[in-house]
Amino acid sequence: MVFKVNEIDDTQAPLLDHLIELRARLMRCVLALGLAFAVCLYFADDIFGILVHPLAVAFPPGQGKLIYTKLYEAFFVEVKVALFAAFFLSFPVIANQLWAFVAPGLYAKEKKAFLPFLVATPILFAMGASLAYFVVMPTAFKWFIGFEGKAGGLQQEALPAMGDYLDLVMQFILAFGVSFLLPVLLLLLNRAGIVSRQQLLAMRRYAIVVIFIIAAVLTPPDVVSQLLLATPLILLFEGSLLLMWIGEKREARQKTAEGEGQAVVPVENGEGDAA
Repeated sequence: MVFKVNEIDDTQAPLLDHLIELRARLMRCVLALGLAFAVCLYFADDIFGILVHPLAVAFPPGQGKLIYTKLYEAFFVEVKVALFAAFFLSFPVIANQLWAFVAPGLYAKEKKAFLPFLVATPILFAMGASLAYFVVMPTAFKWFIGFEGKAGGLQQEALPAMGDYLDLVMQFILAFGVSFLLPVLLLLLNRAGIVSRQQLLAMRRYAIVVIFIIAAVLTPPDVVSQLLLATPLILLFEGSLLLMWIGEKREARQKTAEGEGQAVVPVENGEGDAA
C-alpha cells in the first residue's frame, strides 16, 4: 500500500500562516533586544553609575566603595546591566509586536477594553520602579549602612560586592514594578468575570495579609522596604475596588439609557399609540 501525503488544506493553512507570522514577530523582538543590548553594553558603565547612585549617596561623602571578589565579576556585571537595560529599552517594540499579533483576533469592543490596560501597564511599572529607585533604595541603604561601626571591639565595614549589589537593585526595581501592576491584574480578572468587586470586598482582610506576605517575599529581609512595598499595594488594591465601582455605575447607566430608548415606540402619520 502506498501512502500519499496530501497538500495542506484550507483548514490547516490559516494555522500555518499564524505560526509564520508569530515567528516573524518573535524575530523582530529578538532583533530589537539584540540591538538595544549592543547599545546598552557600550554605555554599561554609565548605566551602572545611575544604578549605583542610591548607594553612593547613602555612604558618607568619599567613603563608599564597591568590590568584586572574582576576576570575571566586573565583566559579567556589565553584561547583566546591559541586558537589564536593553529589556526596558526594547519593551515598546516587543509590546507592539505582541499586540499586532493578538489584535486581529479581537473584536473592536475587545480592543477598546484592552487598550487602557496596555497603556496603564508601562505607566504603573515605571511608577513602581521610580518609587524603588528614588525612595525605597536610598532609605533602605542608609539603614543597612547604619550598622557600620564597632562590634565586640572590632570594626565592621560595609563592602558590598558589585554582583550582589546589582542583584539587589534588580530585585527592588522588578519587585516594585511588577507589584504595581496589581490594578491591571484585578481589573482584568473583574472584566473577565472571574472575580467580582463583592468577592474582593469580602476578602479584603485576607488580601491585606497576602499583600504583606508578598512584600516580605519580594523584598530584602528588612522591615523598611517591606512596609514601603506593602503600603502602596494596599492603596492600589483599594483604588482597584474604586475603579470597579465606577465601572459598575457606568454600565448601569448605559443599560438604563438603552432600556429607556427601547421603551419608546415612534408614531408615524398620527397612527399608533405610545408604548
